[in-house]
Amino acid sequence: MDLALSPEKDAVRELAARFADRELLPHAAEWDRREALDLGIVKQLGDLGFLGLTIPSAEGGSDGDHLAYCLVLEELGRGDSAVRGVLSVSLGLVAKTISGYGTPAQKSEWLPRLCAGEVLGCFALTEPGTGSDAGSLATRAVPDGTDWLISGEKTFITNGTWADVALVFARTDAGVTAFLVPTDAPGFSRHEIKGKLGLRAQATASLSFDAVRVPSTAVVGQLGKGFRIAMSALAKGRMSVAAGCVGIAQGCLDAAVSYAGSRTQFGKPIAGHQLVQQLLSSIAVDTAAARLLTWRVADLIDRGEPFATESSMAKLFASEAAVRCANDALQVFGGYGYIDEYPVGKYLRDARVMTLYEGTSQIQQLIIGRALTGINAIS
Repeated sequence: MDLALSPEKDAVRELAARFADRELLPHAAEWDRREALDLGIVKQLGDLGFLGLTIPSAEGGSDGDHLAYCLVLEELGRGDSAVRGVLSVSLGLVAKTISGYGTPAQKSEWLPRLCAGEVLGCFALTEPGTGSDAGSLATRAVPDGTDWLISGEKTFITNGTWADVALVFARTDAGVTAFLVPTDAPGFSRHEIKGKLGLRAQATASLSFDAVRVPSTAVVGQLGKGFRIAMSALAKGRMSVAAGCVGIAQGCLDAAVSYAGSRTQFGKPIAGHQLVQQLLSSIAVDTAAARLLTWRVADLIDRGEPFATESSMAKLFASEAAVRCANDALQVFGGYGYIDEYPVGKYLRDARVMTLYEGTSQIQQLIIGRALTGINAIS
């Protein structure tokens, strides 16, 4: 443990660690091979209160602060990043957005069920032709009486085939606007994306909207303010990704240290060889640094301070560090790291996408650069 935590935070971390050890790690390789989670996990996340962290109890959540949220995500990332992604999206991007911007009716309709794990949400921003350039959305919503008709395509949507509600961002005459769209609405269809390098057990989908009708009460926040809502959600979401990356790095460290202590070559455990110790020390330093950068973001959010630049820093460093840690851990394992008898190969595959989604490493560098110089190099 890097810093002293309060007894309450220690209890949260221990609860999440036991859950990861008992319910995730023993099944992660099997879920990865079959490219599907046991969705019973979602209800367990709800029962433990994890899907309601940081959501006020008055809205159906389990309260808690953002450091507790990060501690849970670390352990889920260590156990299975596919599960971490389910929580990060349904809670971190969807439920938190409803809590922050939704109407009382939207909150009462969705938050208690999202926090209980009775339903899941997905965050529908990315499109086939629009990734990093999130402001150039092609999906459109046009008024039809008091309703809206949404048409367009989304892709790489986490929870897409499992979700009961989609937080959809579409272009209107007033600008990008956010809508809550039930996934059983006529005209809504989805297709799961298979064959991914990592996060194979996580449902990643393409979504299609063919004149999907939603009432005016489906608008989240103000008309034309959806892009701001999306960027606000992603700023906190980058902290979530960073916390999951800390979990991957910690899992790599635990596995590599254990293996190095038990594997014998040249008459002694490989932990006794200098270059193996160099690999282990690099993993340990990267893990500690990523953790502290991530916890700093949580502290800023909980104190009501600006955090967006620090969140980009944490996401940039932690995601790149997770890839380094997994690669170094695989090197410690040698040939055994290259097969799925041990977890480090999966950690490496899962880590790689962390440098891509919720803003690539290059986008994070541009965000940080803009904050430092006052010059926008993105557009």
